[in-house]
Amino acid sequence: MRGSTGKAQGCADALPALAQKHAIEMVLIAIPSATGQQMTQILRRCHGAAVSYKTVPGLAEVIEGNGLAKQIRDVAVEDLLGRSPVRLDQASIRAKLEDKVVLVTGAAGSIGAELCRQIAKFRPARIVAFEIAETPLFYLEREMRERFPAVPFCPEIGSIQNPARLHEVFAAYKPDVVYHAAAYKHVPMMEAHVFEAVENNVLGTRNVAVAAIESGASDFVLISSDKAVRPTSMMGATKRVAELLILALQAGSNGAAGVAGRRPDRDGPGSGTKFVSVRFGNVLGSSGSVIPIFKQQIAAGGPVTVTHREMRRYFMTIPEAAQLVIQAASMGKGGEIFVLDMGEPVKIVDLARNLILLSGLRPDQDIKIEFSGVRPGEKLYEEVAALTEDTAPTYHEKIRIFTGGTTTAETVEEILTELREVNRVRNTAELVMVLKEMLPDYSPSAHLLRRVVGTRAKYAVAGK
Repeated sequence: MRGSTGKAQGCADALPALAQKHAIEMVLIAIPSATGQQMTQILRRCHGAAVSYKTVPGLAEVIEGNGLAKQIRDVAVEDLLGRSPVRLDQASIRAKLEDKVVLVTGAAGSIGAELCRQIAKFRPARIVAFEIAETPLFYLEREMRERFPAVPFCPEIGSIQNPARLHEVFAAYKPDVVYHAAAYKHVPMMEAHVFEAVENNVLGTRNVAVAAIESGASDFVLISSDKAVRPTSMMGATKRVAELLILALQAGSNGAAGVAGRRPDRDGPGSGTKFVSVRFGNVLGSSGSVIPIFKQQIAAGGPVTVTHREMRRYFMTIPEAAQLVIQAASMGKGGEIFVLDMGEPVKIVDLARNLILLSGLRPDQDIKIEFSGVRPGEKLYEEVAALTEDTAPTYHEKIRIFTGGTTTAETVEEILTELREVNRVRNTAELVMVLKEMLPDYSPSAHLLRRVVGTRAKYAVAGK
């Protein structure tokens, strides 16, 4: 199926007749500029004509690969998003990473592992992979040593909740750049484990940031989330607090904390760690995301479960997210929250139907779709403030800077002290109140509020 996008649609409409007339068995889709909606329409026509299909990559993929023939591949769900290739400012990224020691927390997770792969292309002095999950780190080490033998790769087991272990690793390697991807990310699970969310996403982030300052790192990059925008979940609230913590530490790194963060032999007198955050939405195929779950359900014969007919999410591919994180980090001067352009939101039910189509089956006929209801802490529509609201443009078309409110270092330290005490006594009601005071736009879920009512009743009976 070739030619301009306009011609492609004409060919797609005529495909059943053409397939029958010429005994066509396979269609090659050679339209790298096709939108996700156009690709979906073409796939439906192929199904209707009972022909198989594959896609031909764009010119950029051909140049990077080993020839066109080897790159003709099955259509993937990523193709149905219609995402255009990322344009990277190679020079600025290389200046930030080449010959530098780079440490990645949560290194064996979906984003962390892809960050390691993308960083390796810029020939750092070494990559230090800090991760609590032993088995994924084992496989990542094997992959990195095979694919990037010239880049020293140093796997380190440890938890971001353990300051002593962080200090040990940071003191040993003295990283120049830190990408902090370790976090608890699953919304419903964090609604049920609120104290663990705080311990990991907030207090753990501070542990990593302090270790970065004390070891003299020049750059610290927090991987944040669209769920930090007007949060309705514990996961989103803790990521927003982590963002504010990073902004507060930026001010501190140029003040009293700058003494600890200074590395005179590299940075000169008085310089400190630069802190930035990068905020984006869901990535396709990440651990625990809907794509692997849908695939399992399809393989089992269905049904595919979607929470709500109107549930929408922003999506990007894992490589695109990692590339833009690295690009945004290279642009940071300290104190910014970068927001990645996630494109248009996608209906989850449409994603499910497209995935069923890609499996060679018919939605609602071969595989049923059922609606299970919105889970605790979930929104129907995620927000990233990516295009207009509260953001300013950068020189990169897919990266903007969040211009919303901040807070003082003193306020953040007071909140952290309160959070530690609340976590110690494990008082859900007080935890929600502390977060609400810090984040006026935080709207706790009904599920969590029911727990709060129960907690208050328990303390009232106990006379506390």
